[in-house]
Amino acid sequence: GSTLASAVILKDPADLPAHLAGLVSPNPYLTFARALELFHFPVDHPVGIHPLALVAPTAHIGAEVTIGAFSVVGDRASIGDRVTILSNTTVYPEAMIGSDSFVHSQCVVRERCTIGQRVILQNGVVIGSDGFGYAKDSDERWYKIPQTGRVIIEDDVEIGAGTVIDRATLGATIIGRGTKIDNLVQVGHGAVVGEDTLLCAQVGLAGSTQVGNQVILGGQVGAAGHLTIGDRVIATPQTGIPNSVPDDRAISGSPAIDHRAWLRSSAVFAQLPALQKKIRQLRQRVEELEQHSKGG
Repeated sequence: GSTLASAVILKDPADLPAHLAGLVSPNPYLTFARALELFHFPVDHPVGIHPLALVAPTAHIGAEVTIGAFSVVGDRASIGDRVTILSNTTVYPEAMIGSDSFVHSQCVVRERCTIGQRVILQNGVVIGSDGFGYAKDSDERWYKIPQTGRVIIEDDVEIGAGTVIDRATLGATIIGRGTKIDNLVQVGHGAVVGEDTLLCAQVGLAGSTQVGNQVILGGQVGAAGHLTIGDRVIATPQTGIPNSVPDDRAISGSPAIDHRAWLRSSAVFAQLPALQKKIRQLRQRVEELEQHSKGG
């Protein structure tokens, strides 16, 4: 081909140009990711607690932990072995962060929330902020409902920059093992997200949304609360989900419909002005024929 690369990673050796070196793999994208690790040298963060960090005497700090400048670890918080917490991060009292997790700068982990092992929090993540819950009083004013629950982030989860996961009113908001969440995602109070699910940028889950395993929600997908999205559902970008979705469905549009039906509908949508004009012409023709028939 026209590539200027010296070598390529590909699935079928028959596709390899004669002048290139190639690495054959059953999963080229995964092999590319692993190859990239050989050439990537992350910034080194020295192990230890920075003298400008503030760690409560009652906090439990594991072995080989890194805590950056101006970070705060509250009373009775627990930090596992080999955890890295960079600068300007706050870990509230009684929060827990599992071993080998990496917390970038300016994150907040609120009280009693639990972070599993090998979790990555990108910059500005907030775990355990109050859920959006209010009740009207007799004067039609909004009365704040105490958000008494917590957030549980299971192992091997990554959460993108600026994402917020609210604590539950009762019980827990849960993010399942291996799930990956993009930047600027909002997960409402009491939501439960399954394992190995992808939530792309600007997804919004209202309170008590149940999301299954291996789900993919594209950018700006919104889900109304108190519904269930089944396993392996795929929702294309900007889908609005007002009702529960069974397993293994692909959906699009707002309100969401079957993806193939949405493709057909969107094709028709572009033709609506011409169709409207045609309908007016046909209606006029019918009226002319009716008048002619009466006159005859």
